[in-house]
Amino acid sequence: MKNRITGLFVATASTALLLSGCGSQDSDLLDEILERGTLIIGTEGTYAPNSYHDESGELVGFDVEVAEKVAEHLGVEAQFLEAEWDSLFAAMDAGRIDLVVNEVEYSEERAEKYDFSKPYTYIRGALMVAQSNNDITGFADLSGKRAAQNLTSSWGQMAESYGAELVSVDSVAQCAELLLSGRVDATLNAETAFYHYMNVNPDAAVKIVAYTDSTISSVIPVPKGNQRLLDAINEALEEMRQTGELRELSEKYFGSDISSSVEMGEEEL
Repeated sequence: MKNRITGLFVATASTALLLSGCGSQDSDLLDEILERGTLIIGTEGTYAPNSYHDESGELVGFDVEVAEKVAEHLGVEAQFLEAEWDSLFAAMDAGRIDLVVNEVEYSEERAEKYDFSKPYTYIRGALMVAQSNNDITGFADLSGKRAAQNLTSSWGQMAESYGAELVSVDSVAQCAELLLSGRVDATLNAETAFYHYMNVNPDAAVKIVAYTDSTISSVIPVPKGNQRLLDAINEALEEMRQTGELRELSEKYFGSDISSSVEMGEEEL
């Protein structure tokens, strides 16, 4: 059974976690997790199909179930704290959470503070526009255009690298709303996030016009100095891969196996 804690920065919860030393790089984080009996996981809770709330209000999603499996491998309970993407890494830095499991991508900037698990997904980036938009057919067309993006995400940084002006959003649904209202021209995100939105909203007048040539991978960041915890996470992920659980979760939430490094062909999408 998983626990969900909303209000990531509620003073009482934050104080208790800070006093416990959760996430401190001066101590062994794995031992702290085992002694506590819980793995405290940061996630958005608004990013379907990775981390979101179903119709009953329960926190579900691909990354949620992956995190639960990691906790199960460690022999502890998964406990989730939800926050906007921009706050998740700050929460880990402050010791309020142990890990972030929310389609995190490796970056050199993040590598200055964190070590990373082995990849557990391989996903292309996709460019989505309104159905009526015929001006944008590829990433190069983003120059001078307005793109709905999370400002600190790798997708936002990619859009900006193509010359787009960023408009801040927190969810794919917001991106689509801005596209449909004409307030932005495009949005760049993981293909799986767009597939989920279009499956749930089949009448939405949006379309994907381009994909990145290469894939990006989801990894789990760990504060530096916690090799034993990192090894345990990698063991859990490899166990899930060997038993087929990772593939099953991928097919459950994305409709295809994104746990393989083999590039997905158009016929599989």
